[in-house]
Amino acid sequence: MHARTRIKICGITQLNDALYAASAGADALGFVFVEASKRYLAPQNAAVISAKLPAFVTRVGLFLDAPKDVVNNALQHMPELLPQFHGDESAEYCESFDRPYIKAVGAAASVAGHMPDAEALGAYKSAVGFLYDSHVPGALGGTGKTFDWTQLAHDSDVPLILAGGLSVTNVADAVHTVKPYAVDVSSAVEQSKGIKDDALVTQFIAAVMQADFEMNTIK
Repeated sequence: MHARTRIKICGITQLNDALYAASAGADALGFVFVEASKRYLAPQNAAVISAKLPAFVTRVGLFLDAPKDVVNNALQHMPELLPQFHGDESAEYCESFDRPYIKAVGAAASVAGHMPDAEALGAYKSAVGFLYDSHVPGALGGTGKTFDWTQLAHDSDVPLILAGGLSVTNVADAVHTVKPYAVDVSSAVEQSKGIKDDALVTQFIAAVMQADFEMNTIK
């Protein structure tokens, strides 16, 4: 039986968007703690939103080659935070916070035979997910661009999270093709950067659920 695909809505900046996404069925919400991003939210403001979310919604904090004090500051404001390291962070760096985390892998390294092998990924011992996005390694995601999922070979027992240009129109194909543990969307469910569109959030989540249903009913 095909397991249910989890859904993360990333780039949350407003409480109403967070509450709507959670009520619509999102499993996780992402907060961008990269000041260069137009979706940046200060950790103290993200903590206010987090405190008002219902139970069983994972709070994910996105960092990009951040100094350790930046990560620790966010963790002080949000002890419940699951860090997502989106840059060129080493395994030693990621492991230094003594907690589970998500490690992003840029598509340029993940397709056409350039994906890190099981040994390289295995160094990230506390990783609870590897997120594959369309960004080049060391760059921020949220570009709205896709990559060739058919060349993605995930050589790890750690769950695969798929991102990069996912939208209402292609997420079903992504679920059928990759069978990821989770999908991650940001720009395709927005009115503008950091401002979500309720209808698009609803449609995206419905498309994922429909794809799961089809995979469990097709003989």
